[in-house]
Amino acid sequence: MDVAQTTTQTGTAASRTAAAAAAAADAGTAGAGKSALSSDFQTFLLMLTEQLKNQDPLNPLEATDFAVQLATFSGVEQQVRTNDLLSSLAGQMGTGSLAQYAGWIGMEAKSPAPVYFAGSPVLIEPQRANGATSSTLVVRDSTGTIVGQAMLPQTAGPVEWVPADADGRPLPAGLYSLTVENRNGETELADTPVLSYARVAEVRMGADGPEILLQGGAVAKPAEVAGLRES
Repeated sequence: MDVAQTTTQTGTAASRTAAAAAAAADAGTAGAGKSALSSDFQTFLLMLTEQLKNQDPLNPLEATDFAVQLATFSGVEQQVRTNDLLSSLAGQMGTGSLAQYAGWIGMEAKSPAPVYFAGSPVLIEPQRANGATSSTLVVRDSTGTIVGQAMLPQTAGPVEWVPADADGRPLPAGLYSLTVENRNGETELADTPVLSYARVAEVRMGADGPEILLQGGAVAKPAEVAGLRES
């Protein structure tokens, strides 16, 4: 075989290798669910196969080079399997973290989550800022619009809340977010939350970890729960 033939064969092999790499890239795009490492693994496998099929018979792949490439192949495969195992373990750990809150279902949790009003007065626990001489309960609906305000007594403890607008008309049933605006004379202090009890309907895994679904649709984080009691 002369030099021209060898060059032509080598060029053909390179073209086939490039085509195989392009095909592998297309396959990786179609499988959007696969990780980048898994896609690289498939590309490597195709390129190695093409290299073996199109190597120059007068100058075959050295045994040592072949061994190095096989070792690389094995390493990539092992890394893919390790990543799959880690993903599986992460999923199991997430399920385990939910299990520790399973006993909360059916109990009442005290949290600053929005309050569900269904027509009956609701017992709430406004948190007042230190040094406040006046505190106002601010009521917002699901859109964030203020739909009611009421002055709070300065004595600590639970307060019976009957949702009403500025004209004293009862508010419709639904979820309402409650906060306390605090003042010391004319000076505005930090707003503080309002705690209330609601029955835990479900424990689930949210985007940021475990969360509890309360009666009426409000959601709270386990870390926000300040108390639990029998329903």
